[in-house]
Amino acid sequence: MAGHSHWAGIKHKKGKADKQRSKIFSKLSKEITVAAKLGDKDPTMNPRLRSAIQAARSANMPKDNIERAIDKSSINSEQNFENLRYEGFGPEKVAVIVEALTDNKNRTASNIRTIFQKAGGSLGTQGSASHNFKKLGIIKIHKKEVSNERIFELAIDAGADECKTNNHFHEIQCSVNEIYNVKKELEKEISNFISTEIEWIPLNSVVISKEKNESLINFFETLEDDDDVQNIFVNAELKR
Repeated sequence: MAGHSHWAGIKHKKGKADKQRSKIFSKLSKEITVAAKLGDKDPTMNPRLRSAIQAARSANMPKDNIERAIDKSSINSEQNFENLRYEGFGPEKVAVIVEALTDNKNRTASNIRTIFQKAGGSLGTQGSASHNFKKLGIIKIHKKEVSNERIFELAIDAGADECKTNNHFHEIQCSVNEIYNVKKELEKEISNFISTEIEWIPLNSVVISKEKNESLINFFETLEDDDDVQNIFVNAELKR
């Protein structure tokens, strides 16, 4: 989803749009439910929930779906989710970080290990792949919300480390620990955000030739289809 490392930011669109949208809504709903369960159900008092709702709105999730996801945090009070991280290497020795949100870590670990093995890759231990990445807070804002000049001023004043802009959005980078403090400052002038996420940015990218793209794409899409998988980060640059 960002920094040229998040799989959703480099993937090819395949399959039916409705199926894809359903998967996205399911993952966003789970994040909203967990955020509401772990903190205040009022998004103004819960930065994680506020960010999850903003991400859902950016994906055009209906308001009713968002409200149901919040309500679900009370209904399923005994259901506990864990944030888990898996690291390994996929086809062509590409470093991969998989973030999951699950209520059954044995099931999730088994599924992810199988996906890696079937693709000819291998699941490693914590730290085996993450040393190829830098963990950063990433805040994205539509260009229509604020000018290029103003966003740089706001980012500096908010304590961000870096601010980039492209044809579609502004991207603000900061330390993981400061992401919600930086966003809180930005919210004094900006109302709508595309996303507020912790991402793994590759230190160096492995260039994959066009002929070898297909095996990697299939591997990433199989991972993404797993209901417990929330985010996939890779250090691959796919040649088109």
